[in-house]
Amino acid sequence: MNNQNMPNQDPDINNSYTNQAIQNQNMNQNMNQNANQNMGQNNKKNLKADTVNKKKKYKYVIQNAKGKKINGYLDAYTKKEVASYLQNEGYNVLKVDEQSSILSMELGNRKLSYAELAFLLTQLSTYLKAGIPLIDSIKILEKQSVKPEKKRIYSNIIYELSKGESFSNALIAQGTVFPPLLINMVRTAELTGDLPEILDDMQEYYDSIDKTHKAAVSAMIYPTILFIFAMCVLVFIMAYVIPNFVTLFEQQNAELPAVTKVVMAISGFIVNYKYWLIGIILFLSLTGFLMYRHVKGFRKTLQTIIMKLPGFGNIVIYREVTMFTKTFASLLNHNVFITDSMEILSSVSNNEVFKDIISDSLEYLSKGAKISDAFEDKWAFPIVAYEMLVTGENTGRLPMMMSYVADYYGDLHANLVKRINTFIEPLMIIMIAVIVGIVVISVVVPMFDFYGTVL
Repeated sequence: MNNQNMPNQDPDINNSYTNQAIQNQNMNQNMNQNANQNMGQNNKKNLKADTVNKKKKYKYVIQNAKGKKINGYLDAYTKKEVASYLQNEGYNVLKVDEQSSILSMELGNRKLSYAELAFLLTQLSTYLKAGIPLIDSIKILEKQSVKPEKKRIYSNIIYELSKGESFSNALIAQGTVFPPLLINMVRTAELTGDLPEILDDMQEYYDSIDKTHKAAVSAMIYPTILFIFAMCVLVFIMAYVIPNFVTLFEQQNAELPAVTKVVMAISGFIVNYKYWLIGIILFLSLTGFLMYRHVKGFRKTLQTIIMKLPGFGNIVIYREVTMFTKTFASLLNHNVFITDSMEILSSVSNNEVFKDIISDSLEYLSKGAKISDAFEDKWAFPIVAYEMLVTGENTGRLPMMMSYVADYYGDLHANLVKRINTFIEPLMIIMIAVIVGIVVISVVVPMFDFYGTVL
């Protein structure tokens, strides 16, 4: 790995840095690199071991020193292993049962949300700053948890720590529950000894990401609800109201205007083929959902279309740029190598367009080029962000520049969400009024003609 790809490695960048400081920084980065290599080797060994002997999920009933019965869950290789661990913890083991496959799926590990991660990190950092040992801090979190799946996650972490595993390895053992970014930051903290400080940094990071995510979701919820409500009203009118007027008009043999004929034809189609329509909508929705989850090409195409939509596309782009630069800055500030940072960023992002850009950056770095070369002339990466990236590389202040970009596009994202929410409300009301108005006119006009003829 070339030193030119590392943040703040040129001694000419800042004359205030002493040679001793530079040597210390290089020493820390070499320690991080060795730790990353060792962790990768350990992960491969663990993966092979898990392939041969996969952990099973067990439910246990124990009794503490006060005679109180406690139910819990633990992942282990054998029933005996669970009982032995609980006895060593000072409990009287009453029952240990392996869970069925269905129950195991219900209690399966799931990713923690950004809000849950932020809350967890705040509590853990507070306990550590108060002088409480790590394993005891996790035990407190376990006791506070109400949901069984969370209690099980904490129990498994305690179990791994009690076997002598590091905190980062204990998090890795939980599968996809904890994001790679947090695991790498914890691994760095284990080398530097500043775990509470890094946990605080990660709490601020996930809290900020959570706010950005919620802002993006809120921008889509309101118009989606209005649109669904409008469609439900329209379908109800077409399926249950219009057919009554169709019978009346047919009895009178009245000459109907074109708009009425069109509305009546749509109403007849909905009534006659309603079950087919429901089946097709459910089929397309399920197929689209599964393809989005499992087919990369379909997912990338759909994301590209959304990102190029006027107005709404910038919401997605600004959000992705904010998350990318904020995460990148956090990694660089904790002396994670740029190539390792790109690999972590690729696993953090769910956007295939940005994943391809990050993949290109890894290829550029392997050839000795600058990271900014991979982001040049990319339509999904704004020119302002690109210029700041170039400036950060040229000045040796890449982490600081990425923080500036994250703040800038975070503000743009928030303001754009507010503007769209303000704009979308009257637009949806006008749309609903136009649709309902057309339906009403298609019924009222023939009625007036009919009554005029009678009089």
